[in-house]
Formats: sequence, structure tokens, C-alpha cells
Amino acid sequence: MADVELREGSMLEPAAGELFDLVVSNPPFVITPHAGSPLPDYEYRDGGRAGDAVVRDLVRDVGSVLAPGGVAQLLGNWEHRRGEPWTERVGAWLDEAGLDGWVVQREVQDPAEYAETWIRDGGTTPEREPAAWAQAYGAWLDDFASRDVEAIGFGIVTLRRPDPAGPAGGRVTLRRLEEHTGSVRQPLGGHLAATLRAHDWLVGLGSAGTPSGGPDDAASLAALAGARLVVAADVTEERYLTPGAADPNVVLLRQGDGFGRAVHASTALAALAGACDGELTVGQIASAIAALFDVPAGDLAGELFPAVRGLVEDGFVTPAP
Repeated sequence: MADVELREGSMLEPAAGELFDLVVSNPPFVITPHAGSPLPDYEYRDGGRAGDAVVRDLVRDVGSVLAPGGVAQLLGNWEHRRGEPWTERVGAWLDEAGLDGWVVQREVQDPAEYAETWIRDGGTTPEREPAAWAQAYGAWLDDFASRDVEAIGFGIVTLRRPDPAGPAGGRVTLRRLEEHTGSVRQPLGGHLAATLRAHDWLVGLGSAGTPSGGPDDAASLAALAGARLVVAADVTEERYLTPGAADPNVVLLRQGDGFGRAVHASTALAALAGACDGELTVGQIASAIAALFDVPAGDLAGELFPAVRGLVEDGFVTPAP
């Protein structure tokens, strides 16, 4: 049996002064009108702060209780405000946190849809309580309008405190904000951990040394060319051909685990991925494909290697053991 210790307090206060390898939170992130609002507070979902401040503050402050290399994972809502892309808004929180950050937006609702969802969650319906429904609905929409909120995003936030002993020497190298609304393979924990390991491997290799991924320089490409990779067991290939055609119009590499991503691959990239069995280096495989296609090896490498890096980052191929 696991030992469990319960502490009462606001947000991170009960853990102040301690460091943890893992912090997991499903905070009360629902964006609820507060100033002058007649709406009741539901403690399980309402953090008592204006807008998306609960999630913002947790993202910015959780690093104070993370050990070097420690990971925090949380769910949250964030506002899409007029004239400010959500990636810039949430990205600014990551910048203030000083942590590696990966945010996956899973769903987006407009203010009306969001209000209806949580009013119903509180037990009020327009059929049973039309006056209370109208009052709550108006309060929610007025609150969003006061901050020029056009939509509300929901998703998964993964944060990590850079480790001075790690391949990046304590630097922040991961800054990834993306949208993925398709189905996922639960549980996601293993996939998220594997993605972080792949990122670290690329950092150590020299292929992803800046928060934005950075340009591919000659040194990093040379390092990737010498790597041996293995295609992941959950990856399948789909080919779509026009009837009677010898070559496919579309080739997809599809991931069965994690986020179930699909990559639109060129014939050369699909061939390279298929040949990744840990025996040959990426450079050797690329040279063989160039000879087969009768194209300059350098040109093909310039096309393929950045794409191969993306396959590593997303778990389609992994470093050979």
C-alpha cells in the first residue's frame, strides 16, 4: 500500500520549501465570473481567481517545488483573447516559469458553449429554472466580454525543471505549444515520458538546442546522420494510389500509441523509416535511398534529416539500444 499524506492549504503553499520529482494537478481551473457575480462558487471547479489566473499562476510557480529534472503535469483552461494568439499567451507563462514546457490544446469552446457547459454542470437548466439560467448565462458572457475573450482552450500542460546534470546543462530547450483534437491512446503518461526522453536525446545529439528547435546546422545534421534508429512497434504505413497507378499519391506514417499522430511522408522518408532497424545509420540509409532514386545524396539528406528529427521527437522512430 502507498503512504499518503494530506495537507490543507492553497495551491502550492503546503509544499513550500520542498522539492519533488513529480507534481500532478487537476486544479480548479473553470473560468467563472466572480466580481459582483450572483453565481455560487463550487470549490471542486472554481479557484476563486479572475479569468484563467489559477492555471497561469500554477504554471509560473510550480517550478519552486520541482527538483532538477522534476516534471509537473496538469490540466487547465486558458482564454483566447482578441488579437492575442493562445500560443503567445500561454507561451508567456512558460517564459516566466523558466521551465521546459509542452502544452497540448485538446479542445476549444466559444464563450456561449463554455457557459452552457458549466451552468448545466452546476445543476441549472433552462427548462427547470429559466430565470436562474438567464442570469448565470448573462454573467458568464459579460465576464468574458470584459476581457475580450473569443474562445476558451482546454488541454494538457507538461512542465520540467531543467537539470544542470542533463544534456542541456540546465538550459531551457523545450518550448512546444500545439493543438491536437483527435483521439488519444490512454494512458498518456508513458508516451509523454518517452517524448521527453527523445527530446533530451536530440539535445545531446545537437539537433534541438534552442527553445524553438533552431535551424539545422551542419554539425547537428552530421550527428543525426551517424545515429542508428528503430521504427516504433506501433507505427504503420498507409499508401493511397489512383487505380492503375504504379506509385502512391499519398503515404502516411501512422502512430497507434500516444496522440495517434499521422505524418504525410514522402516516398523517400517512408523508405527511410521502414529501413530503421538499428543496423544501419541514418546517413547510410539515406545514401542507399539516394542511389536507388538516382538523386544527389546531399540534396536528399537536406530534405530527409529535419523530417527524421520530427519522427524522433514524436516517437515514430527511437534511438537503437
